[in-house]
Amino acid sequence: MKPCKSTPTPRVQRAPAIALAVLLAAGAAPGHADERAELEQVRATTMSLIEALVESGVLSREKADKLVQDAAVRARQKLAEAAPPPVATTSAAAPEIGRDGKRIVRVPYVSESTRREIREQLKGEVLAQAREERWANPGALPEWLQRFQFDGDLRLRADMFTLDRGNTAAGIANATNNNLTRGADLAGSNAAVVPNINTGEDFTRARLRARLGATVTLSERVAAGVRIATGNTTGPTSTNQTLGQGFNRYTLVLDRGYITVNPFAGLSLTGGRIANPFVSTDLVWADDLGFEGVAATYARDFSPAVAGFVTAGWFPLRTDNPLSTTPRNLSALQAGVNWKLARGSAFRLAAALYQYHGISGRQEDNARSPAGVLAGDYGTRDEYPAGLRQRGNTLFAINAPLDATQPTFWGLAAEFRSINLTGSLDIGAFDPVRVVLTGDYVKNLAFSRNSIFQRTGQQLSDGRDSGYLGRILVGQPNIRQKNDWNVSLTYRWLGSDAVLDAFTNSDFGLGGSNNKGFVVGGSLGIDKNTWVSLRWMASSLIDSMAPRLAGSSTAPTKLGVDLFQVDLNARF
Repeated sequence: MKPCKSTPTPRVQRAPAIALAVLLAAGAAPGHADERAELEQVRATTMSLIEALVESGVLSREKADKLVQDAAVRARQKLAEAAPPPVATTSAAAPEIGRDGKRIVRVPYVSESTRREIREQLKGEVLAQAREERWANPGALPEWLQRFQFDGDLRLRADMFTLDRGNTAAGIANATNNNLTRGADLAGSNAAVVPNINTGEDFTRARLRARLGATVTLSERVAAGVRIATGNTTGPTSTNQTLGQGFNRYTLVLDRGYITVNPFAGLSLTGGRIANPFVSTDLVWADDLGFEGVAATYARDFSPAVAGFVTAGWFPLRTDNPLSTTPRNLSALQAGVNWKLARGSAFRLAAALYQYHGISGRQEDNARSPAGVLAGDYGTRDEYPAGLRQRGNTLFAINAPLDATQPTFWGLAAEFRSINLTGSLDIGAFDPVRVVLTGDYVKNLAFSRNSIFQRTGQQLSDGRDSGYLGRILVGQPNIRQKNDWNVSLTYRWLGSDAVLDAFTNSDFGLGGSNNKGFVVGGSLGIDKNTWVSLRWMASSLIDSMAPRLAGSSTAPTKLGVDLFQVDLNARF
């Protein structure tokens, strides 16, 4: 049994017809013998091509015959349009008979210019139809698929942590000071707090990050996108998957899912799980952090060199669940300017205000103790959950004073309303080598020791409300080609309660706030969209992990951490 031949697609069928129609039209009535011989050769070649398509199964015999007939009809129509009108006579002329007794048919001569005009007209019509119906290129994707844009990346990372030998022991570092603490994930009861922070054991780990995203243009004004990534839902700042799971498979999570609407030029509205919409560094927002909520950005050019922008956003952190939890959210506003300078340089400056609502802890009273309240809900109403917190913010135990049955629940001692100034200067005078200077400053306007005293009953004497970062980068900021390179030096200083420690850098100083130190790094392209990065981070504490109280002589705790990172990156 012979295999069935598939029905040819329209774009394959049309290609021979185009060639044949143009060839027939171009030489249907040659005026010279050499032109006729040339035309016959071209016709024979075209017919051989059609026969080859039939033999290979691309065209059926019926389709091939139909193509030839249609091409001949179109050629005659074009010739008829180009031929001069017939001369009217009063009576029908007698047919002209040749010497051999056969009837002679006189074909009007079509000049070369006329034939060229016919060819160009046919080509224009065919190409226009090809562009409209998208069949001129046999390898072209369908129109609906061309509206998709895919992107992704892979990163293999090795982390090597070295902890200073003089660090305070974990048990002492995390001992509560009248129910206040700072800098670690904690578990236990009021009677005995059990720390789970490592302060003295060096360790290494290998990690993988894989991300794949798709953006689809639905119309001129609307787009949507999704992205999946490795990782889990236990922390918001990283999509890394740690290797060493007994060869078990990894989970994938929805890292992005959004719709963007552009009602008019300059305005962009985005909602869902989105990328960071603000100009920032990892002093405030971790690089891999995704935002949940809605954001709007309006940009306007004031001149060819100066453009301004404003971004506003609202992001829920926790929904309202009566009798169990109260709502928490973040509202944000940022305004900035982009300024193009001479010789390819550029300057950017942005100012932002980040206001958290309902985030600080509240002491449970005896009337709100577990009596009459589900045990599983107790403490979660005002807790700063372990799934969010990293290290650094000042915490206090929010259990009711008479409660000795529940684990200790920790709440934030401070409120958070931070102002953030971010600026960068990209110097292009040495292009393709660029020099980029970056500065970032943040201050928590809501930090108040008096408010902390009223909330916790303890007078805090340390704790910081501000932070800053300075960075210089030399080379190509984005590595794309082989031998692209850059080196950088960064100094960062981030006070304990300057920002919410949940969302800042998760590597420096074991993550979170209340740390200071240097970051030295470099990257080298080893192939197109493939590069190696090296980074060394050296950090130490700013304030003690166990907060100092007024009049206290408790010695401060120490935590020094060195992290050496090696990354192999691939982008597609």
